[in-house]
Amino acid sequence: MANEAYDVNKMPEKNPLSLQIDLKKFEKATEDEKKQADIMSESTSFFRDGMKRLRRNPLAMMSIVVLVIIIAMIIVVPSVVPYSYSDIITVNGKRDKTATNMSPFTYSKLEQQYIDEGGKVFPHIMGTDELGRDYFVRVIYGTRISLVVGVFASMIVLVIGVLYGSVAGYFGGKVDLIMMRIVDVIYSLPDLLMIILLSVVLNEVINVSGNSLLGRLGTNMISLFLVFGLLYWVGMARLVRGQILTIKQNEYVLAARVSGAGSGRIIRRHILPNCISVIIISAALQIPSAIFTESFLSFISLGVKAPMPSLGSLANAARSGVTTYTYKLIFPAVMIALITLAFNLLGDGLRDAFDPKLRR
Repeated sequence: MANEAYDVNKMPEKNPLSLQIDLKKFEKATEDEKKQADIMSESTSFFRDGMKRLRRNPLAMMSIVVLVIIIAMIIVVPSVVPYSYSDIITVNGKRDKTATNMSPFTYSKLEQQYIDEGGKVFPHIMGTDELGRDYFVRVIYGTRISLVVGVFASMIVLVIGVLYGSVAGYFGGKVDLIMMRIVDVIYSLPDLLMIILLSVVLNEVINVSGNSLLGRLGTNMISLFLVFGLLYWVGMARLVRGQILTIKQNEYVLAARVSGAGSGRIIRRHILPNCISVIIISAALQIPSAIFTESFLSFISLGVKAPMPSLGSLANAARSGVTTYTYKLIFPAVMIALITLAFNLLGDGLRDAFDPKLRR
């Protein structure tokens, strides 16, 4: 008998006594589904995937735009505006005593007279202060100081906290116990008292007078950086330690240890990359905290050395005339609010984008 033609599209019959799965219960893939299976998905990395998620967050992208505008202002404005943060306004080489506490976009009598004679005067966008200095330039320089303090303090906290937390979390045991007790002791130290004591000591020990950067900032800012390096890293250290205590139990860490990799290589190549999201988020949120701390200390006259301005010292100087010259308090306060809000929203966006626990 001639063999029947075998139909490849026909499902084979299941023997009733067989324990195999009945193939008729499954549907065949369509041609479109076969084509989709042939097309491989685009390869991506952890950072690229996180940035793609970050770009979908409108608040985070708006915060980045605001920060870019502020950074561009503090870079460009000092080279465009002819005034400096310490220059008292002069007309024809003479001090203009009438150019004090002027409202935004107004001119003094001498300036107006000079303009009528054909001269050109750069407008005072935010008015002037009580000494006749351009307030717009002082706000820009104050923003520059606050941002530099925030970023530099965040870097100090990041480096010390990551190193300390990595060692404590990886080695564990008695090493972790001793290191965490040191952290508990540091937690109990009052940061404001430490800043005051360090300022007094450094003022007697270190000579920072002159036109150098440290001389313009003063000993208060040096003590502030020292306090950030001594006290403010403990939160980052605890966070990194907790992440490493969980990650070091994974199989790939055991495999790296069995293969002969050293502790430093394991921490650097296998553990820290897996908690980089938490580190990035914490560092981003540390910047507004440092800016607010610097502004608060400058507000109580423990910040930068006069005449160098900061947003906190400008707000403190405007406090005495808040009923008469309200704008002098509004400008630095709005700038502080914009910077801290932008960094907080950016930190939240980074958390949503890079934290694996928050991904669906």
